[in-house]
Amino acid sequence: MERSLFLARLLGPTFVAVAIGMLINLGMYETMIAEALRPGTLFYLSGLLSLLAGLAIVNLHNRWQMDWRVIITVLGWLMTIGGIMRIALPQVAIAVGSTIYGGRASTIVAALLTGALGAFLSFKGYMRRD
Repeated sequence: MERSLFLARLLGPTFVAVAIGMLINLGMYETMIAEALRPGTLFYLSGLLSLLAGLAIVNLHNRWQMDWRVIITVLGWLMTIGGIMRIALPQVAIAVGSTIYGGRASTIVAALLTGALGAFLSFKGYMRRD
């Protein structure tokens, strides 16, 4: 199976599940986001996991073709950069995260964008091929 399809099949349903969880449990996710934006072990571990996942994607799929597959490459680089920022520059990462996540409305927007991206990747990964 092509790497792009494999990664779309992994990321797509994961993003959809996260988005559904966010929309169903808004209050809980707001609390988790607030906890995640504090310096400490959780923040560091999230950076480490993001860095590892991002590097895995970039090493498997560093393709800059101008079609849907570039989304996977961009996600890999964003995860890599985000992980590095959380590990090396935590104060900057916390400031950026605090600016992005400003309350219930931003959580809903994040959930909808995550769900739409997940649905798109799921469609691309699982659509019937002849």
